[in-house]
This record gives sequence, structure tokens and C-alpha cells, in this order.
Amino acid sequence: MANYNELTEELISKLKEAAPGHILLGDDINKDYCHDEMPIYGKKDPQVVLVAHSTEEVAAVVKICNENKIPVTPRGAGTGLAGGAVPLLGGVLIDISKMNKILSYDMENFVVRVQAGVLLKDLAEDCAKHGLLYAPDPGEKSACLGGNVSTNAGGMRAVKYGATRDYVRAMTVVLPSGEITNFGASVSKTSSGYSLLNLMIGSEGTLGIITEITLKTMPAPKVAASLIIPFENLDDCIATVPKFKMEHMNPQALEFMEREIVLASERYVGKSVFPQVVDGVTANAYLLVTLDASSEDELNNLIEQASEIVLEAGAIDVLVADTPAKMKDAWAARSSFLDAIMAETKLLDECDVVVPVNKIASYLTFVNKTGEECGLTIKSFGHAGDGNLHIYQCSNDLEESEFKTRVDKFFKIIYKEATDCGGLVSGEHGIGSGKISYLADSVGNINMDLMKGIKKAFDPNYIMNPGKVCYSLDK
Repeated sequence: MANYNELTEELISKLKEAAPGHILLGDDINKDYCHDEMPIYGKKDPQVVLVAHSTEEVAAVVKICNENKIPVTPRGAGTGLAGGAVPLLGGVLIDISKMNKILSYDMENFVVRVQAGVLLKDLAEDCAKHGLLYAPDPGEKSACLGGNVSTNAGGMRAVKYGATRDYVRAMTVVLPSGEITNFGASVSKTSSGYSLLNLMIGSEGTLGIITEITLKTMPAPKVAASLIIPFENLDDCIATVPKFKMEHMNPQALEFMEREIVLASERYVGKSVFPQVVDGVTANAYLLVTLDASSEDELNNLIEQASEIVLEAGAIDVLVADTPAKMKDAWAARSSFLDAIMAETKLLDECDVVVPVNKIASYLTFVNKTGEECGLTIKSFGHAGDGNLHIYQCSNDLEESEFKTRVDKFFKIIYKEATDCGGLVSGEHGIGSGKISYLADSVGNINMDLMKGIKKAFDPNYIMNPGKVCYSLDK
């Protein structure tokens, strides 16, 4: 592990000079800065917080930290689920959430330039006012776009439109040295050397701090509708997923969920949206599908085609949400899943493995069996169209140390199974501090050493978000 220095009064004075009025100390530091949305990965207070208002301010503070070997932790909205924004060594935390301006649209080239602290939901709403769609649609709408880029967040629309990486054209980055640089350009293609832009995407703040981003947009679809499709069992539900592609359909979103998570959501939001019993048959699994089109006639044809596909595949029924209010209710239920689980759970951990679509059903059967053997309650849902599964481990009666021991055993087993069937450790939530050992087991020493080499090239003093992604503070 690298050697770090303590923050002295002299250094704190320099930080205050570099960012007048934007440095927080002591009791002025909000306790929320010590954790992200998954507190099981630990809590640690930063010694100093910069509430950043400009790229230049970030650069000045990072330069001081690098020269004095002070650890730096970048943070956006703090909605991560793998401990990525936890300041494990204290030091300086840089909060970019106040850098939240949508800077400009280029309507002819379909790009928008934003500061990294802009919230996903704010950009989505603003794009809609311009007749545009920013396609990435992660479930946490209050996440910062810088955080989305840093984890390559995917979300519900990834099955049709791709993940965040597919929409990042360019960015401004403060390197660990404090230098400011730009990666990428607003153009749509490049073969111009190594893609430093793509190295930064998904790097979780370990290679630098993203302060501005140029993102691709597109004309918004004219019309859309969602289908709630109940099945008697999970196998039939998941087996239906490839049939959409086989029949040349391209749904905007294609989600699956099991009965227990739907019931938890309905208890949480106080509204029943998904049918529990249809014609005497209990629904134990569901697909939630969104279709978009350029006209009402085209959309109606797609709905009819999709209905035929799923009913032939064993669906109990098809419920069409074809008004904004109905679609909002359906997707509000889907978006509440994590909050619903948290509301009913004392101890919680999660993973977001990604497996081949045709392996989802057998993999989930394996996961549920393993959870039972490990003495854990398992709740699952996810992006059926791209194989990205959100698997939550829950307990209301274990002590935390015992819970962590059981979860570690559970993770080792299910991550190995995911790797063996052609999958990966994380589809969109990232590695953070909580999944490093499982990543190493999955990708092997050669790949981990390559990642460590990239880290060292960008950050030779290891100040930037230490203990995340490819090296642990325990080693």
C-alpha cells in the first residue's frame, strides 16, 4: 500500500486558499459523506470536503493533495452500491454535486455538454423539452451523470440503446497530478490512438475526476407503451426473453422480477400495479416491457406482435399501460424495488452479475439454492434483455459479522458460477471496495496486473480513490 501523509494545518490553509469558501471541516461535514447507499461496505469520515464549483477548483485541490500524498475521494450524489465513494483513508473528499449545470446543446450534431454533477433525472427532463432522448436509464434517477459515467451505468433501456459508455463522446478530466485534460471529441467515431476516454469510463474515480461530459442524444420516440406480463413460473418467463429478438422485435426495456420483490414494492408504494392472480393462476414471475415507435399504428402493431409472442410462450395475461399515468405507475413500482427491500431489511448486500441471457433462469435457480444453503434470504430482479441481474442478500436476525461471513461464502460460489457460464462480476454497479477479491478471482492475475499498471500510469502516488477497483488496502 502507498504511504500517505496527514493533513496538517498548513495544508488545510493551502486548500482553503485554493477554494475559498468551499472547504468544509469538522462539524460542517455532513455525516452522509462517510458512506454510500450500501453502508455494509463501511463508513469513514473525510477530514476535509471540497464542495467543488469549477474544474479549476478541483484541479487546484488535487494538485496540493498529490504533491503532499493526501488521499482524495471523488463523490457525486453518493448513490453507489459498492463502496466506491467511501473515503476509506479519510483525507480529502471532493463533492462535485454542485457542478450541476447543463451547459449547451448542439442540436445539429445531437450532443449535450454538461457538468458532471447534473442529475440523470434533470438531464432526462431537459432533453425531453428539446424533443430529445438521453437513452441511458439507470434505476437511480437521482444519481449524478459523473457517477453514471464512472461506473458505466446501464439501466432499463440498455437492451435497445446500450449503456452509458455508448453515449459518452468527450469529457474534461482532472488527473491525479492536478492537470486538466480533455478526452474524446463530439464526433461519432475515432481511430486516434488508445481510447483514454474509454479507460476513464467505468474507472470509478480511480484514474481522475470527471468534471464535464459531452453526451450523445437522439430524437425522442414519438410514442411508447409498457406491457406488464405475468407468468406462472420463472422458467417460462425468462425463456420468453430471446423470442423478442428472434421475432425481430427491439423493445426499449425488458425487465424481469419475481413475485416476492413485487409484493415488497407494493407494500412500500401502497399501490398494486402487477396482478397477483389471473383466472385462478398465481403469478410468480413477471416481464415488464416497453416498446417505442414513430406512430400509433406502428406501436399498436408492436403491442399485438409482442402479446402473441408471450402468450404463446406461456404468459398468463398481457396488461397494456398505454397512457403516461399507467406507464408511470408501472415503472415507479420497478424503480422502488431497492427502497422496498431496504425498508424491510436490517442487513443488506447486493451484487449485479451479468450472465448470458439464455443462462438467466438456470443461474437464478442456482443462486436461490445457494442462498438457502448459506442461510440468506435472496430477492432478485433485473434487466432480462441483457442478462444483468440484481441479487440482494437480506437478513433481519443475524449479527453483522455472521451476515458478512455468509455473504462472502455466497458471493464466492455465485460469482464463480457466473464466470463459469460466461458472465462477469458487475454489469453496471461497479467494483468499488466491496468486490475487488471477487473481480480478481473472475478475471485472473494477468488482467488484474494490467489494471494495476494502468492505475500506476495515471496515478503514481495512488492518491485517487485508494482501495477501489483493482487494489485493496488490505494488501
